[in-house]
Amino acid sequence: MAFQINDSVTWVGKIDWELRKFHGEELSTHNGSSYNAYLIRAEKTVLLDTVWGPFAKEFVDNLKQEIDLNEIDYIVSHHGETDHSGSLPELLKHIPNTPVYCTANAVKSLKGQYHQDWNFQVVKSGDKLSLGSKELTFIEAPMLHWPDSMFSYLSGDNILFSNDAFGQHIASEKMYNDLIDQNLLYGEALKYYANILTPFSKMVEKKINEIVALNLPVSMICPDHGVIWRHEPLQIVEKYLTWARDYQENQITVIYDTMWNGTRRMAEALAAGLTAGDPDVTVKLFNSARSDRNDIITEVFQSKAILLGSPTINKGILTSVAGLLDEMKGMAFKHKQAAAFGCYGWSGESVKVLTEKLQEAGFQVDKEGLRLTWDPDAQGTEACHEFGKEFASGLK
Repeated sequence: MAFQINDSVTWVGKIDWELRKFHGEELSTHNGSSYNAYLIRAEKTVLLDTVWGPFAKEFVDNLKQEIDLNEIDYIVSHHGETDHSGSLPELLKHIPNTPVYCTANAVKSLKGQYHQDWNFQVVKSGDKLSLGSKELTFIEAPMLHWPDSMFSYLSGDNILFSNDAFGQHIASEKMYNDLIDQNLLYGEALKYYANILTPFSKMVEKKINEIVALNLPVSMICPDHGVIWRHEPLQIVEKYLTWARDYQENQITVIYDTMWNGTRRMAEALAAGLTAGDPDVTVKLFNSARSDRNDIITEVFQSKAILLGSPTINKGILTSVAGLLDEMKGMAFKHKQAAAFGCYGWSGESVKVLTEKLQEAGFQVDKEGLRLTWDPDAQGTEACHEFGKEFASGLK
């Protein structure tokens, strides 16, 4: 499958309808994804990125139907991660001397992964590649989301090829932002940002401000995953700026794991108390062992505060909560409050462990956590309700 974006640019990527996990098993992709590659034809022809390695032969075969491979003058590799570069080894078997334009860090990445000394042409921000009547300008974008990442801008057509930035994991036959369900589009764009780009938010904001300062007209943004932004394309740039500024909504997320339902009952009573403390707040509950971890991270990203619970096991906490805490620490969330809760039968260390780990993960913990023994009775349930009510009231 290939389709024309305009008279000069053709999409030559791959839609992956079956993809359900990404970055190994780390990221859930409920709606599949796409690996977007683009062919620009002017007096010179350039291929921007390839697709993931498992589709390499299919990609090259399809590309041959679109163009004689020997007519490709240049290849641009915006980012060395294998979902974008994985077909390079197969492609360069056919056109081995074709120049590959990329950043210095991308040379390290591509050599490190494929152990090939291709015809690398190192570029930096402001460098240009003439295609004759058209011109590509390169813009380094380190940590959006690897140190080797860059964008390119096609003058005349006013298209920004943004690689991983502004993307979403969506598989769709309708490859433009104005043609698909907007809730799906922005839900996946938010999930993508929350789980991949949150740790680099300060760099996201800085880079976007640098690009905006260039005052380049942008008619279209073509990312390497998901749909193309052709209708009011800068709307996603504005969203990124909002998300990069320690984003939060009026939401509190309650996350817990449970052994024999005691901590679950605490969570439900706490949630009711939160609503009593602030009727306008959005409250969401997740069992961390039974819910998708990336969906939870997305909700935490949107929240101004969380409550995190686990019973005590072996003087510690349940593994699903421990894993989630480790991931949240890596996200480096800012200006979010938290408190811990949990029930126990014997030693009861979980709340202390949770509190310490929440603080290590960057959450502001001002309220002592709530510990209850065994299964909460009516008095315990009321204590949870009151705790939640006070916690929500204190955030207003």
